[in-house]
Amino acid sequence: MKLNLECIPCFMRQALKASRFCRLGEKEQEKILREVMAVLLKERWDKTPPELAHVVHAVVRKYCGDPYGEIKRRSNELALKLYPDVKETVEKSGDPLKTAVKVAIAGNIIDFGAVDKDDVEEFNLMDFVRKVVNEELTVDHCELFKEKLETGESILYFADNAGEIVFDRILIETILSIKKFRVTFVVKAGPIINDATIEDARQVGLDRVVDEFRFISNGEVGVERNSPEVGRWIEEHDIVISKGQGNYEGLSEFSGIFYMLMVKCPVIARHIGVDVGSKVFLYK
Repeated sequence: MKLNLECIPCFMRQALKASRFCRLGEKEQEKILREVMAVLLKERWDKTPPELAHVVHAVVRKYCGDPYGEIKRRSNELALKLYPDVKETVEKSGDPLKTAVKVAIAGNIIDFGAVDKDDVEEFNLMDFVRKVVNEELTVDHCELFKEKLETGESILYFADNAGEIVFDRILIETILSIKKFRVTFVVKAGPIINDATIEDARQVGLDRVVDEFRFISNGEVGVERNSPEVGRWIEEHDIVISKGQGNYEGLSEFSGIFYMLMVKCPVIARHIGVDVGSKVFLYK
């Protein structure tokens, strides 16, 4: 998915928000925004949104380090506190797999790049999970997912955000309770916004659930989502799951992927053909 012009002001908003997370003064915030503008003017705009986002957040990290490091840790801790209740909700439902899919999609609300929140406690996570579980999905390809699980043996799972990955863990555990799969879990190779890294995955216990970790770029280390190498990963696995908007943007050139996300952006909404706020489980 190529960049839309609406992405440019969104990048500026993300940079400003990150600089405020660092509690920088107004002069430092202005310096970051001016540098981000200069970098964006030099870059080609025919890239994917994640590729340009990497450039923007590299500027932020130069001044702030990892501005979301502490809130990522707290997001993981809060989601882990909810883990027993959410897991019980899944296990006691009439269709545990579909409920676990909804739970994983609900977790995608924990997105400090796209949602205007300043702390994880503002998301009212348990209430939101219950709400999504009791709603119909706007796009629901769960039956096809069940069919693919019957014949598949390996899963490639592209994670999105810290905290959210606790709900991804519940989905993976639910899948593994039905049938044994080789699971490869993909996280960011380094910090960018509140995206999950290997440290987050270990904090929430995913290293005890999945078989292998792989790493995509944060703009400094790792491979780009739209690279031939990632294409080979996709070909090597029977079932591919992509969480969140950034992965949708970066992986949409490939086929055979289940996209699970909350639609928070009008550009993504138009691309999929749904409204902002939709909960989507889409196979392309």
